[in-house]
Amino acid sequence: MEEKTISYSSMIMSQVMLPNQANPAGNVHGGEIMKIMDSTAGVVSKKHSRLNTVTARVDELVFHLPIFVGDLLTCKAHLVYVGRSSMEVAVTVEVEDMEIEQEPQKALSAYFTMVGMDKKGTPSPVPPLKLETPEEKAAFEDGRLRYEIYKQKKQKKK
Repeated sequence: MEEKTISYSSMIMSQVMLPNQANPAGNVHGGEIMKIMDSTAGVVSKKHSRLNTVTARVDELVFHLPIFVGDLLTCKAHLVYVGRSSMEVAVTVEVEDMEIEQEPQKALSAYFTMVGMDKKGTPSPVPPLKLETPEEKAAFEDGRLRYEIYKQKKQKKK
């Protein structure tokens, strides 16, 4: 299987937040934001693997800022780690108040573990990552460590 670069499947998706995504005070529901993040991670993992992918885990979901109706939400996502059938996608959400002149601000971040599935719904091998920079190599090792820690926790529960 041919290696693919991180930039090959990196993705940016944006949308304006609407009233049906928020509470009466105008705060966008966390679940709405997570759904957009999950969709973005799904596009990244599908583009890399060319398989149907499913979300296996969300790790370290950290809210930094609230997001309101009318704000522009931008999801930036890229692969950081690839195993045999699993892929870890780093997803960052930036928010921009469309009524004032300001730089986008980091509002939320998380790691999504996606698994490539064959037509029978069985985990399937995915292409390896071609790491091109020292930063990509460091992020890959961090992802491998998160994966190993998760596997150890899973074994302890059995």
